[in-house]
Amino acid sequence: MYKLFFNLVFQRMDPEQAHHLAFRWIRLAARVPVLRTFLAAALAPRHKELRTEALGLRMHGPFGLAAGFDKNAVAIDGMSMLGFDHIEIGTVTGEPQPGNPKKRLFRLVQDRALINRMGFNNEGSAAVAARLAAREAVFRTVVGVNIGKTKVVPEEDAVGDYVKSTERLARHADYLVVNVSSPNTPGLRNLQATESLRPLLTAVREAADRGVEGRRVPLLVKIAPDLADEDIDAVADLAVELGLDGIIATNTTIARESLGLTSEPTLVEEVGGLSGAPLKARSLEVLRRLYARVGDRITLVGVGGIENAEDAWQRILAGATLVQGYSAFIYEGPFWARAIHKGLAARLRTSPYATLADAVGADVRKSA
Repeated sequence: MYKLFFNLVFQRMDPEQAHHLAFRWIRLAARVPVLRTFLAAALAPRHKELRTEALGLRMHGPFGLAAGFDKNAVAIDGMSMLGFDHIEIGTVTGEPQPGNPKKRLFRLVQDRALINRMGFNNEGSAAVAARLAAREAVFRTVVGVNIGKTKVVPEEDAVGDYVKSTERLARHADYLVVNVSSPNTPGLRNLQATESLRPLLTAVREAADRGVEGRRVPLLVKIAPDLADEDIDAVADLAVELGLDGIIATNTTIARESLGLTSEPTLVEEVGGLSGAPLKARSLEVLRRLYARVGDRITLVGVGGIENAEDAWQRILAGATLVQGYSAFIYEGPFWARAIHKGLAARLRTSPYATLADAVGADVRKSA
């Protein structure tokens, strides 16, 4: 039914307009107690065998919503109602910004992909912090906060901009993510170089510790799939050295080689980050490399091209304790998380592993 609706309605709409329409429906449904309860029962049944502990946090399962969908923390309960085990909001910047000019989001339907150059459009860290502080949670959901650089802030002042967001948001976050990997903010990816990344992560860690008493907020970094292998190794080593809690692999790609021959050439040529199915192979490759480097010393989060339970299972076997998705939600609809949970539970039952934790990195360990 959803795919029929997508073909008849959403596919005829501008992608960003369709996003806002669907987002509005989700938010409205979550505000109606009877409807919210019914939808949560239908779309988010819990599987005890999928319960996951990661980053010192307990979750119903390993599958979460990647950053980018709920930029301003306005639909956390709505997305939890749809079955996501954790919600990563953002990317949030130090100051509010409108993002890049429209049109800035494109569907490559035949390739089951998206290209976006949104440019971190969000209300800014002060507004998002106030919303999180005032939030009365309906569902027990782990909430991650993804922070990035304000576009107008010069690269040499980036650390201060991230610290500002950290000081405002860390106390409201179950975990915090430093995003240095979006291709849509000029100069941002330069911060992935270890000589720039070290002082940035150190400053964010110190700011989070100053601003939150009584608990240590887990800190992760999100990296691009376009890094060279030696740079991936360098980031992994730095994460271990600094005592980082995790790495998210990966963000969108600027490469286009993985696209098939079915998308319109004019779409393929659009500037921005490519996400969805074409990212699958490289994202998995980066994840396997990271796990081979860091093992179980830090938590790895696999994201990029995850469409179904088999994709999520392969990320777990490659070293991911948590997995995330976004783009396939556009194509699969509201039953997507339910299907992934059901498929993961089935795979775990027929596997040689007693728990999901036992399966994490199993394929990499076998090939070592």
